[in-house]
Amino acid sequence: MTIGIVGLGRMGLSIAWRLRQAGHTVIGFDFSPEACAQAQEIGVDVVDTVATVAQKARILWLMVPQGQPVDDVLSSCKQNFQAGDIVIDGGNSYFRDSIRRHTELAKLQIFFIDCGTSGGLHGRDLGYCLMVGGDEHVYKKLIPLFQVISAPDGYAYMGPSGTGHYVKMVHNGIEYALLESYAEGFHMLKEGEFKNLDLEKISHVWQNGSIVRSWLLNLAHEIFKQDQNFEKISGSIGENKTGQWTVDEAHQEHIPVPMIEKALAIRAWSRESGGNYATKLVALLRHQFGGHPVKKLN
Repeated sequence: MTIGIVGLGRMGLSIAWRLRQAGHTVIGFDFSPEACAQAQEIGVDVVDTVATVAQKARILWLMVPQGQPVDDVLSSCKQNFQAGDIVIDGGNSYFRDSIRRHTELAKLQIFFIDCGTSGGLHGRDLGYCLMVGGDEHVYKKLIPLFQVISAPDGYAYMGPSGTGHYVKMVHNGIEYALLESYAEGFHMLKEGEFKNLDLEKISHVWQNGSIVRSWLLNLAHEIFKQDQNFEKISGSIGENKTGQWTVDEAHQEHIPVPMIEKALAIRAWSRESGGNYATKLVALLRHQFGGHPVKKLN
């Protein structure tokens, strides 16, 4: 197949790499010359404009920031779309925006698929988790692509338009609470009753048979192997909008999500105060799995 990718950042480039490894042709565009150069090195046919991608590829995968950038890309492509073309939004878009885009593009006989994509920096080698929403018959046509991009058994059809991004939104809300729980526990181990506990050793032994073993815990272990004091970094945690969307949607449906809500509030507090040991660990974990920046202390 020939697939166009708009957005050749960390995850977009990794998806392009997996597609190229499977023998697919990839047409790519990014505003960053560095990203374009890296894409060319792995065999991506890099073009000069978004519109050219839509001209050359009948399947278009978007990995751009949520909101207006997605609409801008679609607007740039409209003149080159053909009836039957497929657009896959693999970013963290708001699910209601995805439903709107699906409806708008359907009028042009263009199919829109919302694909929640999880896996971060490690997805290149391990494969991604793909949560797919949209028309089921279109999903079935795309299964060969999803098989290449995903981890084993790491893709599934969620339901009609919007469900892919809705499920990914809730996934990210859960992530907020999990990160905070691990961070608070290690904060207690670091500064509680016993001051000299080895967090590298604890995170390692927990990975073998304990109820709380997980990939996040494995990443924490890798962090503790390098440093357990975090004296040179700020505890300020960044965020995207998915956590707040999760809380807002839960309130609208009268579903209690106190853990996710508290984790979101702690992130806001960390940006105002500089945070503490726990928020430093959350920031480092986000950097480990997603490449999110960590602020350094002067």
